[in-house]
Order: sequence, then structure tokens, then C-alpha cells
Amino acid sequence: MLSGGAALALILSSTPATRADEPVDVELVLAVDVSLSMSADELEIQRHGYAAALTHDNVLRAIADGAHGKIAVTYVEWAGTSWQRVIVPWTVIANRADAERVVAQLSAQPPNSARRTSISGALEFGSDLFAESGYQGTKRVIDISGDGPNNQGAPVNLVRDGVVRQGIIINGLPLMTRSSFGGAYDVNDLDRYYSDCVIGGPGAFMIPVNDWTQFPEAIRRKLVLELAGPASPQWTIEEADHPPVALAQDKPAADCQVGEKMWRNRSWTPDSR
Repeated sequence: MLSGGAALALILSSTPATRADEPVDVELVLAVDVSLSMSADELEIQRHGYAAALTHDNVLRAIADGAHGKIAVTYVEWAGTSWQRVIVPWTVIANRADAERVVAQLSAQPPNSARRTSISGALEFGSDLFAESGYQGTKRVIDISGDGPNNQGAPVNLVRDGVVRQGIIINGLPLMTRSSFGGAYDVNDLDRYYSDCVIGGPGAFMIPVNDWTQFPEAIRRKLVLELAGPASPQWTIEEADHPPVALAQDKPAADCQVGEKMWRNRSWTPDSR
């Protein structure tokens, strides 16, 4: 028989030590829309745009200039409420070699697509990923892109507010590209919808994409702004000679239920988004 103290000591000695979360400057979830409203070519443009941005000198410089000189990133593709796929699990990027390893994972398999558009589902899934990252970021960000409004799942503005209360920042990349596969569920001023209903948190912003040719630059610029922050010289460089970044609005003006209403009012339109 062991005494109580000896038994406790034995248990503690046989229990593996819990590893503290690794500190990084930013924990970043890249959440990318792959709903059926986008063609196969457009899905590839997205993949290539992120790959080019992650290995761009300006992005790598923004990472290196951080207090820890490294970030943790995961890449997720999403569509409907129950369709989210982690393409690149949590990975540290501290230099070009790290970034190229992420790009290799990103390019290992072609993107898939699925029905419906649940921004709220993507935000809920993205926020849950932070609990299992194994990293401790000075800032936690969900970077979400999409070409239409939420039309499935919980109201996006309510989910947005819940995510922001967790201390997570949500930035947006509304794709106002008017794909030939879309039309029925397009909304005017998708950028305003993202500004009023999707993005949130301290310093949250979005950068609209009006044409697919703008996508690689928009992704690169957005990553630099997220990683560098307004106090960094990199922010000033990225803002020079560019359209203004739209910051989160205090008083929503867009109809945050517009996607759900269009879905309910559909008639013969194919179940695509």
C-alpha cells in the first residue's frame, strides 16, 4: 500500500507534461468559399491566388517583422452548413520554406465544390479551429471570402457577433465577380453586405474584388494588412495608390437576411448556392 502522497507522486510522474501552446503573432484561418456558384476555373484562381500571396515577399516581410516572427495558418474550404474541409491543417510560417510547404499542401489535390452558401457555418467552424490549434496568437483572425450572401444556417450577423465576443477578428473578401454560374442569388453591393453583416472585431476590414484579375493582388494585400496592422509601415505601403479598405460599420444598413429571403422566394432556380 502506498500513502496518499506517494500515490499522487507516482501518478504525476507517469503523466506526460502538457506542452504550452507555441506563441505566434497571428493565428489565421483562411476560409474560402467553394459553393457551386463558382466555376472550376475560378476555384483554381482562388487556390493559385492564395499560393502566390503566401510566398510573396511583402507577406513574408510582414511575418518576419512581427514580435515572434511567425504565424500559424490553416486553410479551409466551405459551402453549406455541414460542408467544411480543412485543406491545410494548422502550420507555422516563419520563412519562405515554411510558406512553400503550405503551398505544396494546398496544391496537392484539386478543389471540390458543394451546394449552398453558409457563411455562418464557416464562421462557427473557423472559430472552433482555434481551440485545437496548439498555438497562442497575439491576434486571432478568420479571413473569409465568398461570392454571395448567407443562405443557409444561423443568421450570419448573430454568429458574427458571437465569434467577435470570443476575441476573434473577422475580415472579409467579397467576390463581386458576377460569375456565369451565378445570377439568381447575386446581391447588389455585396461589399456593403460583408461590411455590415460579416466582418467584425477591432480593426476589422474587407477588400472587395470586382474582377478575377484583381484577386491575387487583393489576397496579397489583405494578408499584409492582417499581419502588419495599422501601426506598421507595411500598412502605409499597402495603402499607397490603392482603393481604400472598408472598415467595419457601427450601424448595419444592409439586410443581413437577404440571402435567406432570396432562397425562400426561389421558384425553378437550380439549387446551386
